[in-house]
Amino acid sequence: MEIKTAAVIGAGAIGSYFIAGLSPKLKDGLWTVAEGERKQRLSENGITVNDRKIPLHVKTPKEAKGADLVLVTVKYGALEAALPMIEKIIDSHTIVLSPMNGVDSEKVIGERIGMEHMVYSMIKIASERKEDRISYNQETTEGIFFGEKDGQESERIKALSELFSGTQVHYHVRDNIERDIWYKYALNISKNLPQAIINCGLGAYNDSQHVAYISKRLREEVVQVAAALGIDISDENNISGGNAAFSPEARFSTLQDLDAKRPTEIDMFSGTLIRMGKELSVETPFNEFAYHAIKALEEKNMGVIK
Repeated sequence: MEIKTAAVIGAGAIGSYFIAGLSPKLKDGLWTVAEGERKQRLSENGITVNDRKIPLHVKTPKEAKGADLVLVTVKYGALEAALPMIEKIIDSHTIVLSPMNGVDSEKVIGERIGMEHMVYSMIKIASERKEDRISYNQETTEGIFFGEKDGQESERIKALSELFSGTQVHYHVRDNIERDIWYKYALNISKNLPQAIINCGLGAYNDSQHVAYISKRLREEVVQVAAALGIDISDENNISGGNAAFSPEARFSTLQDLDAKRPTEIDMFSGTLIRMGKELSVETPFNEFAYHAIKALEEKNMGVIK
């Protein structure tokens, strides 16, 4: 098995990381998938990553039919709208990676196209988006973590490793990727949300016992929901749950979204956890507060409240 063509759905911060990293290797075998006005705009303007303008090979889903690999890198709120595009692209051999935030994108996509296409993955990247420009630190970015759900080194895993090898996409093959995804989910909820509500840098978790307390309680709720599913993420020192590469001034994606008056991914963060908690009879009061607080901040940005 060899991956010669890859289709990227979503040319934001995560998608741009893969486009910048894979374009020298795949060349015109790397496609950005878009339709309508967005297709025209991306074709004309390309993307700018770390001050480097990158031209794109833009295709419609129909034109990208049969890609060896599909990288789904949209915001969680756009995932449902992306499902018909994914359906049009895949062939029987197509591998699908969805290194998005959250814990259920593989399930959502797999229920639509078949779980046999899915390889579980996550990404760790500290990026900043200003208008149409994406920037990230290539050296400190950990990149993509992926693996089969059963931990086996399949032909698909070997093909993905071969694809990323020798490129600027940093990669890690994991033998318990589902647990890794939950560790990252706990990191996102406990570090993304308090700073978004309070409007502070990452250093606040060390500087303030109050911010640290909120973070700890949010994380405990994720640990409890994961435990109810048979997944142990209680070890706070696990590599997948750390954020040592980020500076004290770092502003994670939720706060960046609020700063730019964009919709956040709070439905995927606390919203999903609250729903799962109810299904599993696990109480999530701190996440319920965080959910409504960030929804209120979104309303403030939209002018709904003054």
